[in-house]
Amino acid sequence: MRTILHVDCDAFYASVEALHRPELRNKPLAVGGDPEQRHGIILAKNQIAKKYGIQTGDVLWQAKQKCKDLVIVPPDFRLYMRFSHLCRDIYMRYTDQVEPFGLDENWLDVTGSTTFGDGEAIAKEIQQTVWRELGITVSIGVSYNKIFAKLGSDYKKPCGITNITPDNYREIVWPLPVSDLLMVGRDTSRKLNERRVYTIGELATTPVENLHRWMGKIGDMLWVFAQGRDDTPVARCDTEQVIKSIGNSTTTPRDLYNDNDVRIILQLLAESIARRLRDHGLKGRVISIQVRDCALKSFVRQHKIGRYTSLATDITREAMGIFHANYKWEMPIRSLGLSVGDLVPDTVPEQLDFMGDDIKRRKMEILEQTVDGLKSRFGNFAVQRGLMLADRALSGCNPYDDHNIHPVSFLR
Repeated sequence: MRTILHVDCDAFYASVEALHRPELRNKPLAVGGDPEQRHGIILAKNQIAKKYGIQTGDVLWQAKQKCKDLVIVPPDFRLYMRFSHLCRDIYMRYTDQVEPFGLDENWLDVTGSTTFGDGEAIAKEIQQTVWRELGITVSIGVSYNKIFAKLGSDYKKPCGITNITPDNYREIVWPLPVSDLLMVGRDTSRKLNERRVYTIGELATTPVENLHRWMGKIGDMLWVFAQGRDDTPVARCDTEQVIKSIGNSTTTPRDLYNDNDVRIILQLLAESIARRLRDHGLKGRVISIQVRDCALKSFVRQHKIGRYTSLATDITREAMGIFHANYKWEMPIRSLGLSVGDLVPDTVPEQLDFMGDDIKRRKMEILEQTVDGLKSRFGNFAVQRGLMLADRALSGCNPYDDHNIHPVSFLR
């Protein structure tokens, strides 16, 4: 039987900030986005702030209403990335099977790590080492599969260790709300609740045929998870992850009211995606967009194009086509996402176009690669399309004042 750990850094962003700002250690502290760019939500909070009912995802002004003395600091992702790597270096002392799950979470397969004792002994040693060397706490789940290990790391916080075994998982796991299970988001939880499936135990005892009928393959997968039958391996740290899609999304600095606003944002997203495709030596032909309006209603649509591409021009054109076919401007738009999937290496040959389009495409590829080089050397705003100057506040492009450049935040 395997021994899997899931190590979760407690209140990671806030804990790291408190290390670098000792004067805030005993105050209610939260890490939040920039309200001027409309990313004004709580990203993390410390235990003191949690006692006031502050939750991750709260809007900043709502959090302030709950706790007027709350200190909110902006995120420093370079710092968090550094601590993430330091944590992973510690985990690597016990096994080379370390699989990241975000910046602050990792699965470890320590089945063969008999030198350090059993799973609980290793968990205790990792806890103590992280605290001694880095000054932050971690909570750890110990189990025989990845799903239950993750549930265990959430079970006792902060600085807890929970061992979930084949003998006790019905007592620990099954009473938990179904929303606690990995891969059960808000919509899936709602669908299950509508069918009177509220706990993981109720999910596990629901006939798998019913789940398949309600949700297709994901229903089968969730049943396996709830039954404790997950056998997914923990990837080795040096395993190269297969890139299935490349995408960006952004909450825009202001609401989008017309097609031109949308075109500016999609063009910005497409150029970032195209550049990353070329960096990885990839091209794709499934274009997907995500649209969220001011009422926070969202949808995702995708379309497969006729040929593989890594051109921003192609990606923007197809994305706008999908948008026109699916959005009727009943509400202004708050955020947009764009991605390219069905990826193949850019060395894969394609049938030539006898109408001469391949010559034009090759010239466009050379042009976009040249622009990539200029941006790498002189910054993202060294070369911009004329479209971006139509609304510099929206595009983040102000070529006349380098000190007032506010680029749109791209999120992978």
